[in-house]
Amino acid sequence: MADTKGALRKRRRKEYLTAYLFLLPWFVGLIAITAGPLLTSLYLSFTDYSLIGDSQWVGFDNYTRMFQDDPRFIKALTNTAIYVFVSVPLQLAFALALAMVLDRGVSGLPIYRSVYYLPSLLGSSVAIAILWRQIFGADGLVNEFLGIFGIEGMGWVSHPDTALGTLIILNVWTFGSPMVIFLAGLRQIPTSYYEAASLDGASKARQFFSITLPLLSPIIFFNLILQLINAFQSFTQAFVISGGNGSPADSTLLYTMHVYQKGFNSFEMGYASAMAWVLVLIIAALTGVNFLMSKYWVFYSDK
Repeated sequence: MADTKGALRKRRRKEYLTAYLFLLPWFVGLIAITAGPLLTSLYLSFTDYSLIGDSQWVGFDNYTRMFQDDPRFIKALTNTAIYVFVSVPLQLAFALALAMVLDRGVSGLPIYRSVYYLPSLLGSSVAIAILWRQIFGADGLVNEFLGIFGIEGMGWVSHPDTALGTLIILNVWTFGSPMVIFLAGLRQIPTSYYEAASLDGASKARQFFSITLPLLSPIIFFNLILQLINAFQSFTQAFVISGGNGSPADSTLLYTMHVYQKGFNSFEMGYASAMAWVLVLIIAALTGVNFLMSKYWVFYSDK
């Protein structure tokens, strides 16, 4: 009996060792690629580290500098807030509306699903950003279309009042990913619920607000969190469309672009690290608030 227990323990240790060996590459990658740089940037955020000079410990000076001595930081934060809180709701609303249309049994659904998903794959690419700049340029397709109706066009990406709007439209255009997730959620709602509601005389609007939205609320919540995080980290589109400087008049200066400029144009890596960690805190705070508020509007069928 003792020999049997000893053999079991030996085999279990061997299995554990094998499992840890398989997990070792992941742990090495986590430490080297993720945890290491994160901790290093956190340390650098409390220094005046620069690529062209020595560094000293400055405590919270980088963090206070953002709000007291860097007007472009406030501008970047404001632009990003507008960009996120306008584009994400519009993107989710458009994705849900299109998912509901496709859920009506449209023929060729796999083709439509693939086509509509493409913008999510291509939207953050340099090629699409260049194409977007051409479409909304002074001689672009948008102005050509407006000219058909006798409307005088403008340089949409070169005007301070409309440049940020073109970035918002581009983010809304990448609706494919949340749309596919919404469509999968809609397919999970039993049709018997709608049949029973119709028998009770419920209108389509009543069915939407009483059946579809409550049962789809966990997926709406998931998409909301995911798209908020993605929007706060947007960089490529604004960088390419603005020429890398947030022009015109800093109207397209997003937060991540300002971090990039400070880190790789001005070589103020310590200050850039501090701004990056402020962004982490902003995203974490908004995510936490959303989780706290979710208990008031997210419905889970198993509760």
